[in-house]
Amino acid sequence: MYTIKVEGIPIKVTNPEKLLWPEAGIRKIDYIAAMIDLAPYIIPHAKNRALTVIRYPDGIHGKSFFQKNVPHYAPEWVETGEESGVEYVLLNSAPTLAWLANQAALELHTAFNYIFAQDYPTYLVFDLDPSEGQTFRQVAEIASYVHETLESLGIKSYVKTSGASGLQIYIPVADRYNYERAREINHFFARYFSDKIPDLVTIERIIEKRGRKLYFDYLQMWYGKTITMVYSPRATQQATVSMPVEWSELDKINVTDFTLLNAKKRLEEKGDLFAPLLDPSNSQNLDMILELGTVLKN
Repeated sequence: MYTIKVEGIPIKVTNPEKLLWPEAGIRKIDYIAAMIDLAPYIIPHAKNRALTVIRYPDGIHGKSFFQKNVPHYAPEWVETGEESGVEYVLLNSAPTLAWLANQAALELHTAFNYIFAQDYPTYLVFDLDPSEGQTFRQVAEIASYVHETLESLGIKSYVKTSGASGLQIYIPVADRYNYERAREINHFFARYFSDKIPDLVTIERIIEKRGRKLYFDYLQMWYGKTITMVYSPRATQQATVSMPVEWSELDKINVTDFTLLNAKKRLEEKGDLFAPLLDPSNSQNLDMILELGTVLKN
């Protein structure tokens, strides 16, 4: 064990040579260094959001567990926040990120809302989850169709890889809608796309009944739930990272293109493509969708 300093705060590093991603050759010390590099991009999107991590003490091939509650041994400088009776770590600083990396927290999942605005998600998310037998190329084609439809309605959206097998489309709404209203909008679009392209998209929750259709998950975006945050690594053999992409890139990229080994270089070249989601002035007005949904119900 030895100690490193991050922004002047000492972080104890245990088992620095332990391989966390064996196939990618990434040791714990490599992971901590990568997280420090990515901190300027990760922190703004994680700040003041309830954080759930998935820890892999023995690397991606070992046992894993979810951690929501801040552990009793957390340093006093780690910020925390309470939501629904749970005291969460708030990923508000680079030292906290480095400390989590040393805990082998290999995946970072954040809430849709800020800790101080618990009824209001800051964005809507369409989680496009492919079924067995579907390719990433098919997911990308469906995402492009969704984007074109939203664009025709004057709705601006942003897309990122999940880091696993799918894509996630974000629509910034700041604090415009509470979760009930946001769910109505998500449900409207889920039904629309599953009706429009029924051979490719489904909202069927039971996996065995989906066939080879993409699951348009509109239910994950809800109070108390989380989603793999932007720039989070994933416990895959390639050490993939959930990475924002430009819409024009969708027909050229694959989900495995973005990893801990090249994320920093891409961000230096492209910048933070999800930065607009942090600016409340980019909030999209979706009142027309709520009105249309009400008309269709009646």
